Amino acid sequence: MYWGALTSLFLLSIVKFMFAPFGGPSLELSFFETYFACVSGGIFGATVFYFSAGYFMQRAAEKRLRIARKRIAEGLPPIDRKIFTRMNKMVVKMKASIGIIGITFWAPFFLSVPIGSIITAKFYGDERRTFPLIILGMFFNGFVTTGLAYLF
Repeated sequence: MYWGALTSLFLLSIVKFMFAPFGGPSLELSFFETYFACVSGGIFGATVFYFSAGYFMQRAAEKRLRIARKRIAEGLPPIDRKIFTRMNKMVVKMKASIGIIGITFWAPFFLSVPIGSIITAKFYGDERRTFPLIILGMFFNGFVTTGLAYLF
């Protein structure tokens, strides 16, 4: 049961880091067992998805290109994409207001580790401090959420 509980928290943290520590008390794990299982799972997931973000972004671009070519072959115009959509404006405002530290700390936490890591890599993948900030965010957020899980 013990290794199964740790593995469960580890695997859940790869996908949804925010909620994983709340399973620790019900699995009868200590604070530190829960904390380290969740943080190590979050860091593992962030590593995999951050460093493979280029692959996922390339696949998405190829899919958009394939759809546009298919529409042109059918005699339809390619899908026009607005440059300044509401979502693009929101992303630019968010990036300007909370910056690299806010994105690296909170995107993997609030969205999910895979999506947050890919978004962070897309915005700040060229900066050397991006990935260490994600790791630091995992340690900080893991401590806070594990503390909340054992406080209540």
